[in-house]
Amino acid sequence: MMLHLLPTFVAFADALSFTRAAEALHLSQPAVHVQVRKLEEAMGVPLYRRRGRGLELTPAGQEVARFGRETAERAGLLLDGLRGRAPSRPAVLAAGEGAFLSLLGPALRAFRRRGPAPLRLLTRDGAGAVEAVRSGEAHLAVAAATAVPEELIAEPLTQVGQALVVPRNHPLARRALPRLADLAGQPLVVPHPGRPHRVAVEEALRRAGIEWSVAVEANGWEPMLHFVGLGLGLAIVNASCRIPPGLAARPLRELPPVEYRLVRRRGSADHPGAAALLQDLRDHASAWRPGHGTARPRPPRRSAPAQSG
Repeated sequence: MMLHLLPTFVAFADALSFTRAAEALHLSQPAVHVQVRKLEEAMGVPLYRRRGRGLELTPAGQEVARFGRETAERAGLLLDGLRGRAPSRPAVLAAGEGAFLSLLGPALRAFRRRGPAPLRLLTRDGAGAVEAVRSGEAHLAVAAATAVPEELIAEPLTQVGQALVVPRNHPLARRALPRLADLAGQPLVVPHPGRPHRVAVEEALRRAGIEWSVAVEANGWEPMLHFVGLGLGLAIVNASCRIPPGLAARPLRELPPVEYRLVRRRGSADHPGAAALLQDLRDHASAWRPGHGTARPRPPRRSAPAQSG
């Protein structure tokens, strides 16, 4: 197996560039190329191939890279345990920008307060977050409405409704429960074509027979809300989003909620930090909801009547 060559191959797999891998390892580019070639020869199968002007891993290369990452992690955990210290390798969570901004903050703060291990975050779209777990780059992923390979474990985390966001002076801001029909003829701020949220919105409006126009194409909740604030159009976003001043969010009950799932590999919770992060994500799955976890104000205590005499 020539296990001593695995760290070099993992660095190459992460960068998909001999030059960048050499820089990360403080080696020469020819040295990295030779070590990857020797590992290929030992395996007896090609580990990468050219695709246009770039490089990509073969299925065998993906498996070797995952094995290399897992091996390095287990070796690190073994050394930390023998030396009686906390895990030095971070727990890694992959999720989309919107999930980090609007859903996962309470869980991440809880994990940081406990401090069982360092924390590393990977910002990926849904499919990319799941792939980061499959490839061994991440221990956990939070993704919405994404296909999950059979070898991974997925569990429901939370459901988030959909909301229409409009300027506060817009006529639809006066409606507590707007309908899809109210969007007829309205310019909308939407993600780029092919993005899951764009596809879902287009399909819902098509089924309802609603004609609409694209005002702005922008990926990410914050840019979309920014353009709504500029008065360029309306937007449909997750109800977990923080709404900037000057805008109003109204629930769209005709759209189904989005289910976010927690994805992990079997055995990934062997990392103490990943196990703690998994529990914090479960414990704070609904903390994004308004009023969740906040104590109700107690009525003021009545002072005892003064006793005379």
